[in-house]
Amino acid sequence: MIVEGADLTGLASRLASIDGVVGVVLGGSRARGTHRPDSDTDLGLYYRGSLDVAGLQALADDVADGPVEVTEPGGWGPWVDGGGWLDVHGHRVDWIYRDLDRVDRVWGECRAGRYEIGFQVGHPLGFYSHAYAGEVALGRILADPSGALGRRQAETREYPPALGAALVRGLWEADFALRIAGYGVSGQDVAYVSGALFRFVGVLCQGLHGRSRRWLTNEKGAVTATAALPFAPAGFAERAFALFDGDDLSARLDRARQLLDAVRDAVA
Repeated sequence: MIVEGADLTGLASRLASIDGVVGVVLGGSRARGTHRPDSDTDLGLYYRGSLDVAGLQALADDVADGPVEVTEPGGWGPWVDGGGWLDVHGHRVDWIYRDLDRVDRVWGECRAGRYEIGFQVGHPLGFYSHAYAGEVALGRILADPSGALGRRQAETREYPPALGAALVRGLWEADFALRIAGYGVSGQDVAYVSGALFRFVGVLCQGLHGRSRRWLTNEKGAVTATAALPFAPAGFAERAFALFDGDDLSARLDRARQLLDAVRDAVA
């Protein structure tokens, strides 16, 4: 299997030899050590300037179990920049582009206490821009010929206090999510209420990560990760998951308001 060891390092070295690729980082659950046996292997391909997509396609054709398409930059949307979904030795290996110049701009915004949330397929909560910096901080560098990624990783491992404060201020959106959820309750619109509550929980996770000065890079697994934070209210995960269970929508909103009060007390 290509998820560990020399096979993975060798693939990263071959990727780093492609024109435009600055380095390769193992990301996601495998970098954090929280993966399951069936988890994908996510490889961040950090590039600068023009990227030799034809060279990447040739490499994909050589290592993949079957036909695969490697995209141009931007092929998957505005934030997940593109790449390729490969099966290698029967295991899922995802190549995910990251424009290094854009990562640097986002890092500057993080230090200034600014972030943005963009629409991105595959991210139902929306893509939080500071995930770019968190990915560098938490990833495992596999190939870095120039040392550019190592230098950035050393910087980003210190979480910017201004970003944390901004995410705590962003908890105002949790109030708003509950307000609009109330419109759905009156019409028994279960889908609308559930969507608002999903947004509500995601904002709480971001705010608590900001208060704890810990990177949160994806909504997948965010509730469980948040529950382990030093500022998380007791029973956070159980209380958050309970908001999506039960037929009484009004009761679910009441529980959500109680959870928001607990979070506000915690971050204060």
